[in-house]
Amino acid sequence: MQLLIRKIEELSVAMEKMRLAEYVRLLERPWRLMYINLIAGIARGVGIAIGFTILGTVLAYVLRSLVAANLPGIGRFIAEVVRMVELHLY
Repeated sequence: MQLLIRKIEELSVAMEKMRLAEYVRLLERPWRLMYINLIAGIARGVGIAIGFTILGTVLAYVLRSLVAANLPGIGRFIAEVVRMVELHLY
């Protein structure tokens, strides 16, 4: 009997750590769940946009430095890519 009581207490503690009650309450309020997911989606989208902008900028500067190094073969290709990017920016 003691083993059963101890196992039930362990299960209770584990459920409290998982915040199961809060999750069930959230599922009972679908509008709140949709609101939370909307905010999370907007945050992800903004983060992706900012990250892509930073990555694109760094890539453009690296390509410019490769063009400035005047490497044979790829220099002309990179210059064309940079020219096309600059045309679309302005």
